Amino acid sequence: MDSLQPVLAVLARVLMGFSVAFLVPLLWSLWAGEGGHARVWAAGFGATLVAGWGLGWLLRHHSREMQPRDGFLLVTLVWVALPACAAVPLMWTVPGIEWADAYFEAMSALTATGATALAGLDRLPLSVNIWRCFLQFIGGLGIILLVVAVLPLLGLGGMQLYRAETPGPLKDDKLTPRIAETARGLWTVYFALSALCLVSYRAAGMGWPDAFMYMCTTMGLGGFSPHDASFAQFDSPVIEAVAIVFMTLAGVSFLRYFAVWRGRSTRVLVRDPEVQAYAFVLLASVFAISFVLHAHGVYDSFAASLRAAAFHVVSLGTTTGYAATDYAAWPPFAPVLMIFLGCFASCAGSTGGGIKMVRMVLLLKQAQRELVRIIHPRVVNPVTLGGATVPATVLAAVLAFMLIYGASIIGLTLVMLLSGLDLVTAFSAVIVCVNNIGPGLGLVGPVSNFGVLNDFQLWVLSFAMLLGRLELLSVLVLFTARFWRK
Repeated sequence: MDSLQPVLAVLARVLMGFSVAFLVPLLWSLWAGEGGHARVWAAGFGATLVAGWGLGWLLRHHSREMQPRDGFLLVTLVWVALPACAAVPLMWTVPGIEWADAYFEAMSALTATGATALAGLDRLPLSVNIWRCFLQFIGGLGIILLVVAVLPLLGLGGMQLYRAETPGPLKDDKLTPRIAETARGLWTVYFALSALCLVSYRAAGMGWPDAFMYMCTTMGLGGFSPHDASFAQFDSPVIEAVAIVFMTLAGVSFLRYFAVWRGRSTRVLVRDPEVQAYAFVLLASVFAISFVLHAHGVYDSFAASLRAAAFHVVSLGTTTGYAATDYAAWPPFAPVLMIFLGCFASCAGSTGGGIKMVRMVLLLKQAQRELVRIIHPRVVNPVTLGGATVPATVLAAVLAFMLIYGASIIGLTLVMLLSGLDLVTAFSAVIVCVNNIGPGLGLVGPVSNFGVLNDFQLWVLSFAMLLGRLELLSVLVLFTARFWRK
């Protein structure tokens, strides 16, 4: 217990901070006249606050400082505990929901996955949909990144948490000397873009509640919707255009936006090799799928094909997961390519999931180097990124990550197949959950939901979402014997 005290002490502070989130659906429920549900959100606020305060009071005399490896344990505990806290109100506000579905929904929200187990979203109370979507807003940059800005003020180190939580392999690329300043800068950019997104949705024709909820799920790249039809509810090219713009922006590293703001120049963004690859892949995929849809006569005109392709390529490529039509009915090339894009297209440091574009770029450069080495065994041909040589340790970490990534997807798919699912549903469900994409194919396609799965399958996929959000290694390291040795 002594070894866990520093971790649990910080977890207590996280719970106390997370309790404030319950005030958002509470205020919306009061605005909508949902008196009974308002009491649920008030109880959730009080219970979470008391639980965090009580845990902190019990551990108030801990003396050991946090070690770097404690950060991995804390991050995982936070992402296991917060969905549990967030799921409890769903049990009291969603008719007929079971614990496995509620926890899956909360995990999907906080990991910004967007895979829902609920049907009849239009009939849910407004405060419930607000809660689902707002959780994705919180999970966009990660709850730990928010709290880590406060930890140095409490005398607690934050760098180990930042390294465990921040997506991408280049985690030491700090923009300011202090992690707290970096965190505040990232959240400033996040909130500024979110405010612009909210106003844009409202100007495009959404009401304020819808504009708020879609802002939360767009900037968090989560994809939850308060409507069963998702974006087909509006059938508006203007609203879809707003979504495309802000999904694309949210798929770029917020570190780059912070650098643009501090340097008053877009050069760092335009010349970033990862951003260049990101833009090229999305544009090329949009036109490729547009031509496929037009060639197969899915839409009457190329303009309609381009509109549908642009929205869904950006949606799935950035791991948002919105749908404006049943893209699973398109020629198989299109949905498979879009889900494949979701595995890598978003940038490191963004709110997207997947292995991140920078890893894919490094893998391609490493493969190119090996091909050159076959022809010229003695050539000196280092892997470079943005004009700088990539250290061998980074390349080794990327290769190890990809090995574990592939093994995790295969292992989880086999487990889902053993549970009785068909191959398409099992494989696509694992892919979209590990990469935090959202809807898959088969039984979990865009016109269905994950509520058709049994409890065991939902727990497996909840674990898959946790793995994906924390980029596998931060979670799997806890299952090694060496981690627990003194």
